[in-house]
Amino acid sequence: MEAIVIRFLSTDHKSLLVYEALSSKARLDVIDMLAKQPMSVREIADRLSFSSATVTVHIQKLEEAGIVSCKPAPGKHGRQKICSLAMEAFQGSFRAEPEVKDHLSCSIRIGHYTDYSVKPTCGLAVPSSFVGQMDDPRYFSDPRRFEADVLWFAEGFVEYRIPNYLLPGQRLVRIDLSMELCSEAPGCNENWPSDISFELNRVRLGTWTCPGDFGERRGILNPDWWPQKNKTQHGLLKIVSVTEEGSYIDGVKLSGVTVRDIHPAFGKDLPFRIAVPSEAANVGGVTLFGQSFGNYNQNIEVSFQVASDAG
Repeated sequence: MEAIVIRFLSTDHKSLLVYEALSSKARLDVIDMLAKQPMSVREIADRLSFSSATVTVHIQKLEEAGIVSCKPAPGKHGRQKICSLAMEAFQGSFRAEPEVKDHLSCSIRIGHYTDYSVKPTCGLAVPSSFVGQMDDPRYFSDPRRFEADVLWFAEGFVEYRIPNYLLPGQRLVRIDLSMELCSEAPGCNENWPSDISFELNRVRLGTWTCPGDFGERRGILNPDWWPQKNKTQHGLLKIVSVTEEGSYIDGVKLSGVTVRDIHPAFGKDLPFRIAVPSEAANVGGVTLFGQSFGNYNQNIEVSFQVASDAG
């Protein structure tokens, strides 16, 4: 998995790399900039008035700690290195927490949905081309959709199956789902609100209103063939979390639904649905971005915090 949603730190050697990476004001400035959007090494250097060589050293330190990830991408003057956050948040403790047994994760490609019902405008694309005809929902069943790294629809839902790795005697403490998404307007429209709802294991977590369909600035990772004008370019990176206290999006409470309400059963996958229902106040659609489109080098990233029932 190329993106880490939550990192849990203690006093071990791996955590020391993170603490060391955070001990520099310059690196904290880099993290602050990348929290807003991915940037190239050259852009970071210009913003900080540093040389590219100096920024590269700082980026390497952040990469070693797992805070930043980098990916080559086409630029105006050849290839460039695009940097983005790989750690969205961390939690730390100086006390041993023997109850916590493991932190599990998986990465789900955008085209790996297991069910859908969509209405135009709609479509999907693999890194090299569109899949079939635009605004024809039948192509959501095309076999090439498994390679898709971007999809969009004006109304309806897509549903994914999250593998459940819990063992007997373990319980789910927290689940985080990170994804890049935005609204879906005909063409694009920065002011196009959409009420996007999230559902996990048939339990509705809540609704987030996306402010628009972003097309004014080209997505950093979009392939060269992707249209630049009148086409969605990127989304917002959002983290949906279900904890023992409730459900949240970027730390803002969505509902009182907790991990206990999800009832994950041993050996049973967890269906995860992203939807814009017809009865929503703002039926503004959804665009989902994977690792080859938009601004963030990631798919739908899932992280579980698991504890022992014996604790």
